[in-house]
Amino acid sequence: MPHARHPQPEPIEQPSLFLPEPAAPARPSAAARAPIAEIPPLTPASPLAACALPYQDHLRRTDHSVYTVTCFLSDLRMFVEYTGRETPLRIIKRSDLVGWLEHLKYDRADQPAPKTMARRVTFLRNFFGWLASSGVLASDPAEQIALVRPSPPLPELPHEDEVARLVEAARADVRCHLLVLLLLSAGLKKEEVMRLRLRDIDLADPEHPAIEVHFPGQAKRRRERRMELAAEWAGLFQRYVERYHPREHVFECTDRNLNYVLAAAVRRARLERRVTLQLLRDIYAVRQLRAGVTMEALREKLGLSEEAWYETAEKYRKLAFPV
Repeated sequence: MPHARHPQPEPIEQPSLFLPEPAAPARPSAAARAPIAEIPPLTPASPLAACALPYQDHLRRTDHSVYTVTCFLSDLRMFVEYTGRETPLRIIKRSDLVGWLEHLKYDRADQPAPKTMARRVTFLRNFFGWLASSGVLASDPAEQIALVRPSPPLPELPHEDEVARLVEAARADVRCHLLVLLLLSAGLKKEEVMRLRLRDIDLADPEHPAIEVHFPGQAKRRRERRMELAAEWAGLFQRYVERYHPREHVFECTDRNLNYVLAAAVRRARLERRVTLQLLRDIYAVRQLRAGVTMEALREKLGLSEEAWYETAEKYRKLAFPV
């Protein structure tokens, strides 16, 4: 009689001695989630090289573009190489800064462009101004270093009666009228005009129409702002929408088209000077200063970073209050 076959037990898989099974991921503890090492605070005795990470963090947290952060950190590396990595911050004097600038300008094979040298002065003022305002240094050795920039010729602004003639001539074309009043009321850059969307227009209070200037990415934090417009802009915008039927952006054409539209109004106004979108922005800025707006408030209204403002502030000061 054949023996009954008993069911064989299922083989038990043994864990490998060489490749242990991964444990279920556990939530990291608070200590594990903490930074590996904190940046030690700077003191007057800190070596110059110790400023790299704190300064980088400062630039990224404040009003600076990616381009500016890259350039300033490169300038800091060059300054560290010249001055010495272990140089204590407290012994750095104005003469050291001037010596570095003269070294860059005269002791190297490649002569830097004037604009590059101006940027390096801006770096020194930004870097040591940060150390002084943070209390690391008692005084700013870069404060008295002159910032000399190559100045382009000042634009020739039209007189107020010519601006009034231009606005009147723009009434013949609702798109041109809308554009001219937008620039004279808000002083937008050309690229801001082209980026303006229908949903950025606020007509909830027709007596106080406004626009919101938005930017993607890192520029968002620095340049977004809300600008109020002239009261007549609300009705003008409604007529513009009925005439041109924009779908997403306010001006669904190229900037070249807008230049042609503006040029046609200039001809109708019989102005003998060239008027551009940038010139209308300049008129806005000068009017703001003459109305008593501070330089810092104007910088914010124009959506400019501190570095860009260095390039522009003196221009508007001279245009608004010529000697």
